[in-house]
Formats: sequence, structure tokens, C-alpha cells
Amino acid sequence: MIMAEETVFTEKQQKAARYAKAMGHPVRMYVLELLSNQSCCYSGNLSDELPIAKSTLSQHLKELKDAGLIQGEIEAPRVKYCINRANWKEAQLLFKEFLKI
Repeated sequence: MIMAEETVFTEKQQKAARYAKAMGHPVRMYVLELLSNQSCCYSGNLSDELPIAKSTLSQHLKELKDAGLIQGEIEAPRVKYCINRANWKEAQLLFKEFLKI
């Protein structure tokens, strides 16, 4: 059985929607803005800057990572997060194309 999503929505639409969903919270937008302006950041540094529980931050980072917008590298006992430059560029192009800017 073919699902409607497979026949109606383009791959670009599905990717843009996934990126948009991941960006759909102010904490995630803050993290993306911070990481896009520097090479990388440790999760401990992020938790020092944001007035939220570490577990909540971890959930936001997971959402961004699952969408492919960031990547994490374990450097025990910390995790270093960076923008996934290829997917970040793709998201920018998809949104630019969609918004016709």
C-alpha cells in the first residue's frame, strides 16, 4: 500500500518540514544561532547559558541532531556540538526557495 505522503509531497517539502519542525522552538533557534556563529560548543557551556534543565536541553539537542542540523561528538565526559554545515546549507536553500527570497 502506498502512503499519501509518498506520492503527494516532494522530497524537498519533506526535508524542509523536518528542518522547520526541529527549528520550531526558541531554545533550538538559540542553539542554532549560537553554533552557526562559532565552530563548536560543549553541552555544558550551553546549559550554563540557558535557564533550562540539562535534561530539557538534552531533548532539544536530540531534536536538532535527529533532524541533521547539528552533530555531536563525544569527548568524555562532555559532548561537543557543531552545526552540520551540509544540512544547514541545504536548509537555508530549501527555505530560501520556498520563501522565494
